[in-house]
Amino acid sequence: MTRLFGTDGVRGLANEALTAPLALKLGAAAATVLTKDRRSGKRRPVALIGRDPRVSGEMLAAAMAAGMASKGVDVLRVGVIPTPGLAFLTDDYGADIGVMISASHNPMPDNGIKFFSAGGHKLPDDIEDEIERAMDELEETGPTGTSIGRVIEEAPDAQSRYLAHLADAVSTDLSGIKVVVDCANGAAFEVAPKAYAAAGADVTAIFNKPDAYNINDGAGSTHMEQIQRAVVEHGADLGLAHDGDADRCLAVDAEGNVVDGDQIMAVLATAMRDNNSLRSNTLVATVMSNLGLKQAMKREGIEMRETKVGDRYVLEELNRGDFSLGGEQSGHIVVPEHATTGDGVLSGLMLMARMAETGKSLAELASVMTVLPQTLINVPVSDKSRILDDESVTAAIREAEAELGDTGRVLLRPSGTEELFRVMVEAAEEEQARKVAGQLAAAVAAV
Repeated sequence: MTRLFGTDGVRGLANEALTAPLALKLGAAAATVLTKDRRSGKRRPVALIGRDPRVSGEMLAAAMAAGMASKGVDVLRVGVIPTPGLAFLTDDYGADIGVMISASHNPMPDNGIKFFSAGGHKLPDDIEDEIERAMDELEETGPTGTSIGRVIEEAPDAQSRYLAHLADAVSTDLSGIKVVVDCANGAAFEVAPKAYAAAGADVTAIFNKPDAYNINDGAGSTHMEQIQRAVVEHGADLGLAHDGDADRCLAVDAEGNVVDGDQIMAVLATAMRDNNSLRSNTLVATVMSNLGLKQAMKREGIEMRETKVGDRYVLEELNRGDFSLGGEQSGHIVVPEHATTGDGVLSGLMLMARMAETGKSLAELASVMTVLPQTLINVPVSDKSRILDDESVTAAIREAEAELGDTGRVLLRPSGTEELFRVMVEAAEEEQARKVAGQLAAAVAAV
């Protein structure tokens, strides 16, 4: 049987792959597993459920709440809130479980379910596997009478709590900074503009009118052309683009140039180093981060730790080494002192705080890193497991690495969801990157 949980919760086309009955069952199983050690306590276990604005979220949140209540868990629904807000509130309310109903940057018809344990932490693989097993063993009946869980709709102070947390995390006065924020018609449509304005910034919000159907529709961090155009039109100092659940942030400088997650990490890493908050003088990033980031960090005297692709691996390394900053090229940036997961609004605040503290433009700050041209080719294959053991492929990799030397790199890795092999090449010149990537892709396709 295919594993239900993927790299970031359970995802699928809402009402086809991800149905209300599935959410009901998943809620009951999660309640059983995540509260098994709480049953002897005086207080009934509590779960928080948040969502992004997409239309299927209401249906799935209701089913999830019913499943959890059927197993004796009290449910507090906190409405539309960013994923990092839900993670924070899980801890702030002292809840035993947090549930976020969102498909992040995916199109509106999709949806997803992410679980957090007490304290707002994502679940490890073994707990997710336990929940899956529990789904197969669920009893039809549950507690009765006064032992049935309550469902409370909705928490009146959830957003204000999260906004207060953000204000406490970044207290720098942002007066004089003009920012455009693209909310992707998603979960941050109210929170992001409010947080930036509360810090003193002059805020123009776009795509901040969700109607349940327009989330990520030609907007947000997957459609940067919108924020690029808006920044220039409004004469802003920068633009910030979030995804549907606002755990990501990408930026645009005053000239409309994209500043990606790698560049944001470079800016924040040097800022935290300068104020002595970059623990062990180390940044954690994935293998997909641009070589330019590694070169910049070496030049700045900052060590860089690399992980597999996926924010969960970044989080694991951050926790393992007690580091204070990590993230992904996609703009998913984690600052453990203030968040247990990527927080796009927090990243935006920290980026603007660095501008305010230094008096430098975003373009000046981002110039600490030179982005090397990158080419990515997805190659369909019949068997992903054979590729890296094939002699012709390993020979092609050796030739490519010899040609690039210290000025570039190659990365070949299997897709986690499809029979594809990803061939990525970075080089000093775009033409060279394309040429070498094409040669490697041909070697992979021939296997």
